[in-house]
Amino acid sequence: MRLKQGDMRTATVFSEEPVAMAKHWAAQGARRLHIVDLNGAIAGRPKNEKVIRDIVAAVGDKVPIQLGGGIRDLDAIESYLDAGVSYVVIGTAAVKNPGFLSDACYAFPGHVIAGLDAKEGKVAVEGWSKMTGHDVVDLARKFEEYGVEAIIYTDIGRDGMMTGINIEATLKLAQALKTPIIASGGLNSVADVETVCAKLVPEGIIGAIAGRALYEGKLDLKSAQAAADKALGKG
Repeated sequence: MRLKQGDMRTATVFSEEPVAMAKHWAAQGARRLHIVDLNGAIAGRPKNEKVIRDIVAAVGDKVPIQLGGGIRDLDAIESYLDAGVSYVVIGTAAVKNPGFLSDACYAFPGHVIAGLDAKEGKVAVEGWSKMTGHDVVDLARKFEEYGVEAIIYTDIGRDGMMTGINIEATLKLAQALKTPIIASGGLNSVADVETVCAKLVPEGIIGAIAGRALYEGKLDLKSAQAAADKALGKG
C-alpha cells in the first residue's frame, strides 16, 4: 500500500501478497527493504506483526530490513530485532517521547533509526496526520545526540507524488548533522537517483527510499541501482 502526502484516504493497494512482493524486490537486487506498518502508525501499536515476521523469514537472510510504524516501546523493538529485522524506525514516539528514543539507542545500539516526517520544515507525527511546531533541524540534532544510527527524512508534501526528492531541504538537514541521512519522498526517475548521488551523497546521504514510482513502473529498480553505482564509481 502506498499513500500520497501521508493521507490514508489516498491509499492505493498495489499487492495483496506482501511476502511475495518482498521476494520480488529481493530478487531484483534490493540492498535494503523499507517496510512501514501503516495501520500501526495510525493505531500507535504494531498491527501487522505476523506478516512482517513472514517477510523477514522469507527474505531477511538476503536483504536487510528496516521497519517502522507503531513502534512505541522497547519490547516491540526487541521482538522485531529478535525476529530478524535489522533496523527499527522510530517516528512519532521519537518526537512525543524523546526519552524513549534515547533509551532505545542505548539498549539497541546500531539498530535504531529515527524517522523525521516534515512539511515546510515542521515535523509531523501519527502517520503524518498531525503537524507539530518542531523544527526539523533542531529536532534532528537532539536525535543525533542520542546516538541514532541514521535519520530518514521524508518530505510529506512530495511523498507519493513522484515529483522528485526535496533536494534543498534534505541538503540543509544533512549539512547540519554528522549522522547519516536517508532521503525519502518523491523519488521518481533514474535522473532523480543521479541527482541524489551528485548533490546529496557527498553531504552524508547514504540512501534514498523509492516506493510508488517502483510500483507504478516509473522507476526500474535494477536501472536505478545501476545508475547509483555508476554515479558513485561502483559500477
